[in-house]
Amino acid sequence: MARALAIVPARMGSTRFPGKVLASETGRPLIAHVVEGARRARGVSRVVVATDDERVRRAVESFGGECVMTSPDHPNGTSRLAEACGLLGVGDDEVVVNVQGDEPEIDAALIDAAVAALESSGAEAATVAVPFDAADDPGSANIVKVVRRLDGSALYFSRALIPFDRDGAGGDASRPLRHVGLYAYRRSFLRRYRGLAPTPLEEAERLEQLRVLEHGFRIAVAMVECPAPAGIDTPEQYEAFVRRWRSHASPR
Repeated sequence: MARALAIVPARMGSTRFPGKVLASETGRPLIAHVVEGARRARGVSRVVVATDDERVRRAVESFGGECVMTSPDHPNGTSRLAEACGLLGVGDDEVVVNVQGDEPEIDAALIDAAVAALESSGAEAATVAVPFDAADDPGSANIVKVVRRLDGSALYFSRALIPFDRDGAGGDASRPLRHVGLYAYRRSFLRRYRGLAPTPLEEAERLEQLRVLEHGFRIAVAMVECPAPAGIDTPEQYEAFVRRWRSHASPR
């Protein structure tokens, strides 16, 4: 397996939960849990946080993490990733993984699966899908779904419920798959992505990965049988994470 550079975009300006990456009711900032999870991946050799805020930089350095300062003007995490690669001097053939900065329970197996899919598929990018949990609502517009081609690459991503098995004849092969917002690329494609114009479906669905598909590039989709990481978008979700963390950290 390739040894990838994991970059974690982290900003303070969350609309529903400002400053969430530095929330520290566990005794450590949220971003520290994300970095720790990424470091557990066998296919990762280095983890760097990319931010535009000095408070995040100081927090990352306080727990021994590595941080790079990027522009505050990026429209999305992929754009911030591309700038970080330039600042870090990443070579065109190197594999880079975009790890979400608000997923403190990220499973290292998901990162390894994305890296392996990129290596084996020849696609320009790779990501991950997982089965829906029984408690999840596949019809929710807040959960992104992905449909795969026969070769395992992405056919489409949507907030809508896809595929729609009209007659119930599709069986297990047509079950909805939950997309995990984790991406692996080669540095050369990140450079190219920055020059791609926004696309109609990307703007309609508000899903930046659709830009890749609409411009004719491939995204390999690895299927992993594990729970989706719980993203932290609200204070209530953070409190739920803290409760789970405390239950695991308590002596048995």
